[in-house]
Amino acid sequence: MEVNIGNDPALIRLAQGIRYQVFTCEQRIPAELDLDGLDEESFHALATERGEPIATARLTLKEDKSSTLARVAVSQAYRSTGVASAVVQALMQHAQEIGATSIELHAHSHLKGYYEKFGFEFIKEVEIVGEHQLIEMRRQLAHA
Repeated sequence: MEVNIGNDPALIRLAQGIRYQVFTCEQRIPAELDLDGLDEESFHALATERGEPIATARLTLKEDKSSTLARVAVSQAYRSTGVASAVVQALMQHAQEIGATSIELHAHSHLKGYYEKFGFEFIKEVEIVGEHQLIEMRRQLAHA
């Protein structure tokens, strides 16, 4: 497995393809909610296996140097294999490298324990998307 980070149009299209399959087809979240206009200004992690895209996530850096981790999606055949963790860790490292001060995310509530393993802290319950209750979590980043 290989994880690349970038924001070129070809990488974004591959990431959107995984997200469409996971969010729109499987989770029945309307595509309009996924395609929020932030893809072009964000960094995308794309995991591939033998050249095939299998997982993605997105990091958006804000003007105040905080960042948002979003759109974590893994193709069904690769779930529970550690690929999501590899993608999240790659973007956490990238956030550190580009000088982000914190990472915020909105995750399905059942993933609270998963993100706590990465040092994220629960903040509050937020919106319901589709039929999924989301929670807000945040991790502060240390800078040397």
